[in-house]
Amino acid sequence: MRTIDVDVAIIGTGTAGLSAYRAAVSHGQRALLIERGPYGTTCARVGCMPSKLLIAAADAAHMLELAPAFGVHAGVKRIDGPAVMARVRRERDRFVGFVIDSVDAIADADKLRGHARFTGPRALQVDDHTIVRADRFVIATGSTPTRLPLLDGGGAAIISSDDIFELDDLPASMAVIGTGVIGLELGQAMARLGVRVRFYARGGNLAQLTDPIVLADAKTVFGDRLDVRFNQRIVGVAPLATGGVALTTRAAAGMGEDEAELVEQFETILVAAGRTPNVNDIGIETTGLALDAEGVPVFDRCTMQCGDSHIFIAGDADDELPLLAEAADQGRIAGDNAGRYPDVRPGLRRAPLTVAFTEPQIMTVGASYRTLCATGKPRFALGMVSFENQGRSRVMLQNHGMLRVYGEYGTGRFIGAEMVGPRAEHIGHLLGWACQARMTVDQMLEMPFYHPVVEEGLRTALRHLHAELARDAADIAAPSVAAGT
Repeated sequence: MRTIDVDVAIIGTGTAGLSAYRAAVSHGQRALLIERGPYGTTCARVGCMPSKLLIAAADAAHMLELAPAFGVHAGVKRIDGPAVMARVRRERDRFVGFVIDSVDAIADADKLRGHARFTGPRALQVDDHTIVRADRFVIATGSTPTRLPLLDGGGAAIISSDDIFELDDLPASMAVIGTGVIGLELGQAMARLGVRVRFYARGGNLAQLTDPIVLADAKTVFGDRLDVRFNQRIVGVAPLATGGVALTTRAAAGMGEDEAELVEQFETILVAAGRTPNVNDIGIETTGLALDAEGVPVFDRCTMQCGDSHIFIAGDADDELPLLAEAADQGRIAGDNAGRYPDVRPGLRRAPLTVAFTEPQIMTVGASYRTLCATGKPRFALGMVSFENQGRSRVMLQNHGMLRVYGEYGTGRFIGAEMVGPRAEHIGHLLGWACQARMTVDQMLEMPFYHPVVEEGLRTALRHLHAELARDAADIAAPSVAAGT
């Protein structure tokens, strides 16, 4: 077994790992990238890009259904499942290829293949061939789809978001376990492509929404379009002799149901119950780091440093915000600090922004409603708008959903928003910039708004928020009460 000595060892070559490598070497450090799986980030291989390719096909199919409402009539719709999935994989492979090209450009001496495990706070063993000794480490091991042991008996019919893009054809039917961003995006796309889809949610949530008013509206909107069953408990699964599986579920106790078991048959079950950080098989227990209840090292989100140690963590591995933009930022901060350790400095953490590419889209930006309602937080005002009668939304037949915006009493600063509605990805960016720039609501209203655009709805919500902020704070009910008025 050989031994390698480096300045910085980075475990993982996903978005966070590659960003950490570039930052570390910019300080003149010898950095080593270690990867046990295939090159190509989660986003490119099994996440952002292939999912958007599937959604694009679904949007095309949906527009054919919607066209008659505009007075436009096409011929008979035919969905070629194998062609849909072949394009998804073909274009996905192009995106993955771009990532692989960037990895290939890195010197071979800075790359090592194999499964890395800590053997102590300053050493890794990679498979049975290499010992890596380093002064600093970056854990960027990513995440994997969460398993549900109750579904293990379903065999090949049970798939995850990592598997779905390898399907050769569209299934006739699919159960989607989970109504988070991944489940909603993929499940709605399949439904629009002609698959019989039913969603099962453990609780009553949709995507990343925490505002009860926006969530209630989202449930109504999606309930009209999708077959969603909330507050369901998975009992088990059994393979069928004819193919597919029988899924047994039961309403959660106390939900007003008779709690009788319901058995339904599906060709495929997509498990979209979240992702689990890949930190359980890397010997983390030998590092001496403090771990949280999930076994993830406790870290400073501004520096990505684990405690006061020489170990940093970034990306999905830290179980904070499993998003590409966040992984890139975290990796850069971790690599930067590993490269100049012990001179550890806070890095730029941008205003939180999340988007679900459903129809309608779901967006959150800045502080969430739940966070703002936490004990000890400053009191805040709310403004809102419905898109039901918003001009451009009606023109596009996308007049559904709502936006709620939050402002801080005293400062008048815009601090967050939650939305379900049209063009939320674009409105989210405007609000994300405003939030990071610490703009006041008055300053936002001084910005130009064109006509007719969906963003005019944003202006309506901001005007409402401005009026609420202008009222005497003593006359305003607590946020948790005012939210329901």
